[in-house]
Amino acid sequence: MPTGRYFGTDGVRGLANGDVTAELALDLAAAAAHVLGDAGEFAGHRPVAVVGRDGRASGEFLSAAVVAGLASAGVDVFDAGVIPTPAVAYLTAATGADLGVVLSASHNPMPDNGVKFFARGGVKLDDTVELAVEARLGEPWQRPTGEHVGRIRTLDGATTRYVEHLVATVPGRLDGLKVVVDCANGAASVASPEALRRAGAEVIALSAEPDGLNINDKCGSTHIDALVSAVIASGADAGIAHDGDADRCLAVDASGQIVDGDQILAVLALAMKSAGTLAQDTVVATVMSNLGFKLAMQSHGVAVVESAVGDRYVLEAMKDGGFVLGGEQSGHVVMLAHATTGDGTLTALHLLSTMVSTGKSLGELASVVERLPQVLVNVTGVDKSRVDSSEPLAAAVALAQAELGERGRVLLRPSGTEQLVRVMVEAPSAEQADAIAARLAGEVRAALS
Repeated sequence: MPTGRYFGTDGVRGLANGDVTAELALDLAAAAAHVLGDAGEFAGHRPVAVVGRDGRASGEFLSAAVVAGLASAGVDVFDAGVIPTPAVAYLTAATGADLGVVLSASHNPMPDNGVKFFARGGVKLDDTVELAVEARLGEPWQRPTGEHVGRIRTLDGATTRYVEHLVATVPGRLDGLKVVVDCANGAASVASPEALRRAGAEVIALSAEPDGLNINDKCGSTHIDALVSAVIASGADAGIAHDGDADRCLAVDASGQIVDGDQILAVLALAMKSAGTLAQDTVVATVMSNLGFKLAMQSHGVAVVESAVGDRYVLEAMKDGGFVLGGEQSGHVVMLAHATTGDGTLTALHLLSTMVSTGKSLGELASVVERLPQVLVNVTGVDKSRVDSSEPLAAAVALAQAELGERGRVLLRPSGTEQLVRVMVEAPSAEQADAIAARLAGEVRAALS
């Protein structure tokens, strides 16, 4: 792993068996057991953990290492197997477990993997707890022996229990809708099609045959062209795209137009406002949300609170303000009344339910947001740690923002999950956005190479 903090925006992530090794996974699990398992010990019971993974081949040995680390630290383990990340969050809360662990690299390519933790109640760790876990990596500790070591059991019916929870949240049936769902050959390959069918939709499952090697391979939310083609070819009412661990949801309308996370968030916000369930008529979005989303919310009387990128930061802002809905352009949507983290299948169910309840097509609903042309350039091969301290970059960004004025905006930020810098530009025209983004990408390479 690189020097410095192990944890990024969403857990520890990197090349499996290169950066993220079995030894690191075991040590992280033991350290997390010491930090997060205290709640169980203080309550007078042996700590309990729920462990799940996506379908990557490397998840097989990494989950074994995590389970070993937890049990060696005296934690009883419920192994949920291959299951979506939000399912582990739900099951951690539903079983009363003291912590949850997921082996997944989300939307990253198959060779990567990662370790994500949930605290009691199924909530992601804040920075303070992550630092506490890191501080206990490699420290000497008294190992339990005999009857005090943790026990390992399979969590039977984990997917069924999760699906039943999801379907129970939907306010109305989806009968009459034909939906294509692209499961990215990932953790949602069983759960998402099953939940949509149980809710009443006719479902065509796409990329739902994981083999350990094909996760996110030209499919899912990061490669949405296959879903667009399938929706048009099948005459479906909508398409849903997940990422590898199914905490994201992007969509496609009947005409093949992509509906991004900003638009999905807007549709859900207005539906909840109409139903009187949108707390304080406010939604939380990140600094990456399109300016068109913010203008649409303003015109409909919905306030927008901004957070840093990452659904855990969205969640923190929601909890701080007492809000119930938030999300990201990438398709992470947090519906706090039903989940503690982004949940792609939950989002899909409620988006489709809004289509049925309003009698409107997905295209009609999504048109509430008139997106400004937005260009995102990922600059690789640079030192992302120097972004905030580079004076030449600060000057270049200020010049670009002055050029755009109030008609657009510029955002330069290091990725929290990959070794790259993201350059985002919104402008009145795609040509201007492209030109400014290309110019700034060049500035990043010159300043940080």
